[in-house]
Amino acid sequence: MDSLFPEESEQSNASDPQLDGQPLASRMRPQSIGEIAGQQHILAEGSLLRRAIEADRFSSLIFYGPPGTGKTTIASVIANSTNSRFEMLNGVDSNVGEIRDCIAQARTWKQLRGKSTILFIDEIHRFNKAQQDVLLPHIEKGSIRFIGATTHNPYYYVNAPLTSRSQIFQLEPVSEEDIVATLERAIHDPERGFGKHQIELEQGALSHLAKVSDGDVRKALSALELAVLSSKPSSSQGITLDLKTAEESIQQKAIVYDAKGDAHYDTISAFIKSIRGSDPDAALYWLAKMLYAGEDPRFISRRLVISASEDIGLADSNALRVAMDAHQAFETLGMPEGRIPLAHATVYLATAPKSNSAYAALGAATDDIKNGTTLTVPPHLRTPTRKKILEGSHPSDQSTEYFYSHNFEGNYIPQAYLPEGRTYYQPTENGLEKRIKERLAYWQGLHQNDTPSS
Repeated sequence: MDSLFPEESEQSNASDPQLDGQPLASRMRPQSIGEIAGQQHILAEGSLLRRAIEADRFSSLIFYGPPGTGKTTIASVIANSTNSRFEMLNGVDSNVGEIRDCIAQARTWKQLRGKSTILFIDEIHRFNKAQQDVLLPHIEKGSIRFIGATTHNPYYYVNAPLTSRSQIFQLEPVSEEDIVATLERAIHDPERGFGKHQIELEQGALSHLAKVSDGDVRKALSALELAVLSSKPSSSQGITLDLKTAEESIQQKAIVYDAKGDAHYDTISAFIKSIRGSDPDAALYWLAKMLYAGEDPRFISRRLVISASEDIGLADSNALRVAMDAHQAFETLGMPEGRIPLAHATVYLATAPKSNSAYAALGAATDDIKNGTTLTVPPHLRTPTRKKILEGSHPSDQSTEYFYSHNFEGNYIPQAYLPEGRTYYQPTENGLEKRIKERLAYWQGLHQNDTPSS
């Protein structure tokens, strides 16, 4: 709509682009592929999608990934790069009538001006089956070029006929480095950003915004905008964007935690040692610190799986199941709910009986292989000499014949499986491993008697 005072409006907007009412995240939306933050796995030079965009050879695309990773941005950049009309609908509030109107307009533009139309539908998973099916014949005829975006896996939430006609690309959370670069560009851009403001940056402020945004560029830009516009400039230095202001603008306290430095390694070390030391309270504290600081939860869940075998082991084999279930549950739930199964597994492992006997036994066997003579497989264990032993029979020469254990009482028969009788596994009496120790002692007794019975 025209302004009542066009000259005044134009002058105002020219002197301060923030007064046009458009949010910073919208103003800083990339205009070309080179400005897009992250997503190099699908947009790098020579990649399939990049080639398709540059050659203007695509008909139907679906992008899926977390919010703020660039799904809408990539769609608009494609429209600019291919010189196509860009029509946008949203799966939340659009209906079949609006879809048909867009398609009718697209046909008119193509007939009269020879210009193709990209129909972008955000949150395509919100459309029901009938709404999605409306698109199919028009994609087939080339009336529209369809791009869909969703935060849900399209193979589960989008109709199979539509996914089968589309190239599907998964977007990843944007890295902290790429978000910081985008924030810096917004600060220095005089046309779309805050380049006409005098902004003094303190160390760590942008990094905090990038870390807490959790891969969401839009969230980081919105926080930056709030921080700048809510700060009062001083008479000499302009606006100062410090860590405290960054914390307030995104409503999360910064803590000392370098994801690639000492804090990262020291905290995960304290976490694992607390589990090993059977202190659930300490383990939960270090878990909370890592999650709050923005540590990758998948890194934590993988360490839980390792600890379940290394520190609990056969004293409670269920610990490994709990850790694996927590790892899988996080992949299903994501954050913030995914932290609940991580806490579940942490407490279970910390309070479980402990044994590292299996891990230690593997280390001892590995040392023997490294430092001693490599043993050969005994003749009766080699594949070409395996013979089926009929139930009730007993080989006369154990050194050349193989006993089939299931043909004997208790499914066990004394037999040499390792030359020189080496022993590596030393079970403890902790938890369920006590049963294993008793069972091995019983079998050892049979070895000493050396009297097999069928």
